Amino acid sequence: MSTASGRAVIRQADVIASVAGALQHMSYAHPPDFVRALGRAWAREDSPLARDAIAQILASARLSVEHHRPICQDTGIVVVFAKVGTGVEWDAELTLQEMVDEGVRRAYGDPANPLRPSIVADPLGSRANTRDNTPAVLHVELVAGNVVTLHIAAKGGGSENKARFTVLNPSDDVAEWVVREMARLGAGWCPPGILAVGVGGTAEKAMLLAKEALLDPIDIDELQLRGIVTADERLRLTLYERLNALGIGAQGLGGRTTVLDVKVRTYPTHAASMPVALIPNCGATRHHHFVLDGSGPAVFAPPNLADWPDIQWTPAPGAKRIDLGTLTRADMQTWRAGDRLLLSGTVLTARDAAHKRIADLVATGQELPPGLDFRNRFVYYVGPVDPIGSEVVGPAGPTTATRMDKFSDLMFGRLGLAGAIGKAERGPTAIEAIRAHRGVSLIAVGGAAYLVSRAIRSSRVIAFPDLGMEAIREFVVDEMPVVVAVDSRGENIHDLGPRAWRSRTWSLKAVD
Repeated sequence: MSTASGRAVIRQADVIASVAGALQHMSYAHPPDFVRALGRAWAREDSPLARDAIAQILASARLSVEHHRPICQDTGIVVVFAKVGTGVEWDAELTLQEMVDEGVRRAYGDPANPLRPSIVADPLGSRANTRDNTPAVLHVELVAGNVVTLHIAAKGGGSENKARFTVLNPSDDVAEWVVREMARLGAGWCPPGILAVGVGGTAEKAMLLAKEALLDPIDIDELQLRGIVTADERLRLTLYERLNALGIGAQGLGGRTTVLDVKVRTYPTHAASMPVALIPNCGATRHHHFVLDGSGPAVFAPPNLADWPDIQWTPAPGAKRIDLGTLTRADMQTWRAGDRLLLSGTVLTARDAAHKRIADLVATGQELPPGLDFRNRFVYYVGPVDPIGSEVVGPAGPTTATRMDKFSDLMFGRLGLAGAIGKAERGPTAIEAIRAHRGVSLIAVGGAAYLVSRAIRSSRVIAFPDLGMEAIREFVVDEMPVVVAVDSRGENIHDLGPRAWRSRTWSLKAVD
């Protein structure tokens, strides 16, 4: 709708409905350019473990589209870049922040596809879950025109935790710093995904440049074909080649593809400065762009399954079937880093808040809740999405194991834990605790949350129900696919895998 002056009138209801619709749509459907890029990476991958991991992600992605269920159990923190035309008029009682938050609230509470609320308020205090994933992080820019453009992302916590910033000297090598930092990040951001680099401006401007660049279309193949024109493009290609040459690969298992694309945005800066920000985006790439011109809410076309490779994942022939009910410590000593397992039996779940509460109970001499016993058990680091219909549990992929490292000696030692399941690497403290107590650490594939959830046959809360998605549950699983990350000797696939691939050379050109 427009006024007599020709100004567009943007209705409050249209903003709310559009934000909610975008978040629901992106929760189960990757952008097609990402799926195509991941399909190309799968086609050219030579590493058996990495190829299998990508196959799981693609198969799970297709299932998510078919069933309208989240790509990842971490349905993200909502980030919105709003460009508001100066010629716009508003038919609204709420502020733009309030409109966006109401859209978030409706999307995350949609009973047909509930999304996991992950936002906690009072970050230095109670860290209580807001229960509706609000508030969103909103950036607003006034621009010429009479429309409102919104670019919305749902950013996963694992990749967001790997954001880095520095101020280099003007003569320093930006590529050198980025490669060094990415090598240190390892697999915690859940590769393969996209890396964005912001250079210039000030500290906060560089970070915003990188964050917004993550929303750009994947076009590295086109850039390779047409060749470099600008300094920004030179840095993109340099980083794309050098980062993939690190051999980190899918899920850090070693392989050809660590980044699917590298985005670079720059801004004028002080002569004495070179602010540089890097932000990776994980395999759960979720974003939408739409324009409100007063004619009504944004419309989102149903995903076209032709854009998703029809990969039917099945376990590798050499995968070992493990009955957790009869498994012994002696059996576990035969496992080696890189072994593929199919777990059946019962596992407990626990994430950050549960581990902290357990540690506090032990430190103050209190008993664990009745029925909670970790001796010779496996813990899965997960906070699942709520189930719908006949589901036992919603999408339930792994969270980053590294965050639980500081609890490793308590869990594997005093409490007798046999094994842990998460994603990404373990640090030296955890590896030593695993080796000393003859335990193991396994990984499930991050980004394959719906596929993993299909292996879960039952679920019940057994401790700390007030923690919501971080409550401790008992899952009964049937052939849950995992890889041995750290074996009982302390051998680590996140060291062995990339090291084996780092010395290889290959063409990074796209394949049809």
